Amino acid sequence: MGKLKEFDITFTNNKVVYSPGESISGSVKITTGTSLQYKAIKVNCLGSCGVSNKMNDMSWTLEEQYFSSTLSVADKGTLAAGEHSFPFQFLIPVAAPTSFEGPFGKIVYRVRAIIDTPRFSKDYKAQRPFYLLNLLNLNQVPNIEQPSYAVTTKRFSYLLVKTGTLMMKACSDQRGYTPGQIIRLATEIHNKSGKDTGCVLASLIQKVTYKTKRAVFDLRTIAEVEGAGVKAGKHAEWREQIIVPPLPQSVLAGCSLIEIDYFIQVSLKSPETVVTLPIYIGNIAVNLIPSRPMPSTPAPTTISPNPGPEGVTPSAPPAEEDLEEVLGAGGSVSEEIPTKSHSQQDQSGQPPTMSPSAFSYAPGVDFPLSQRRANDTSTPLFCVSTGATIPFFTEGNATPVPTTWDFTHEPPPTYEESCSSNNSSFNNSRPQE
Repeated sequence: MGKLKEFDITFTNNKVVYSPGESISGSVKITTGTSLQYKAIKVNCLGSCGVSNKMNDMSWTLEEQYFSSTLSVADKGTLAAGEHSFPFQFLIPVAAPTSFEGPFGKIVYRVRAIIDTPRFSKDYKAQRPFYLLNLLNLNQVPNIEQPSYAVTTKRFSYLLVKTGTLMMKACSDQRGYTPGQIIRLATEIHNKSGKDTGCVLASLIQKVTYKTKRAVFDLRTIAEVEGAGVKAGKHAEWREQIIVPPLPQSVLAGCSLIEIDYFIQVSLKSPETVVTLPIYIGNIAVNLIPSRPMPSTPAPTTISPNPGPEGVTPSAPPAEEDLEEVLGAGGSVSEEIPTKSHSQQDQSGQPPTMSPSAFSYAPGVDFPLSQRRANDTSTPLFCVSTGATIPFFTEGNATPVPTTWDFTHEPPPTYEESCSSNNSSFNNSRPQE
């Protein structure tokens, strides 16, 4: 760096995650080997978002800026040889959105320091990123505690001349979850035909919309579970569970270029049948009010990073009476659909190992004290979860989730669209031809 031996930015208490409306402070540290003339030393704090229709392209098609503040910490003068420190402080606007990083866009925050030198001399620059978490309180979403419900009827042909009808209902226990919580899913299939159906598949899907001139939809399957088919003429029920992994929240409040939606998709491979259950992923869990009859829950169980025979297993069905009121069987269920595979289980049938610090704002998840690190003041690593680098922490080395993406002409509806009167297919029965 020539005359500079050190040029660095440090934050107070080494803090890297902040909230909207909070102050960010720190100092610019400069160490010179010889004297250095300067016109000014400035510090800039910036928050912005950029999107592109090309993957991992930093030449943004569209950009928006949330704030940009510049502070002059030193006017024209000369830095003597040695160490120098210049403090700074900025106020983060209350409307700034949560940090996010995806293949087609980013919401980023950083502090940059510049030593503006006289003419014909090289300017010096240093920067350090920080991250913002704008909490999504699920209790502020209307009807969030209600089950998400969908039903469809499919008429189809087989053996060239025969026709049959299939009815499929699906329901989740509520519409909002936080990382670490369990989505309880119940599916009812009435096969009114002489042909066995294909396998049933339930998937937790993330849809990120990047609002470029030509909108890009990034669809990722977060978790999925597969069940067996339903025999001809049978009426069967399938109950499953999916643990919500560390994920970016559904709403990036304050950002107009990136939208995040989540939904549970339940489908049959044959005949081709699909129902969609929109859900929210947030930071503050739903506070259920006991005034409404709620489906019973399994006995409380401690989720251990080294699960034993009594650990929570995603494929373990909830209690028999769960979701009966919502599903409305309309007749006795003749059989249960067995689960064939679950992406959240290893080959031994156990759920994946979870770090006690892997989840943020996940009430109801507890770990044995023996599994918690004591007297460890080191900064935890960030968990590179699907579509986000912040604000989830984990122990050990973080492994990025593989990315799959696709352009789609008809993306699944958002939560608001699915609940509107103009699109009532998720609230009422709608036959499909």
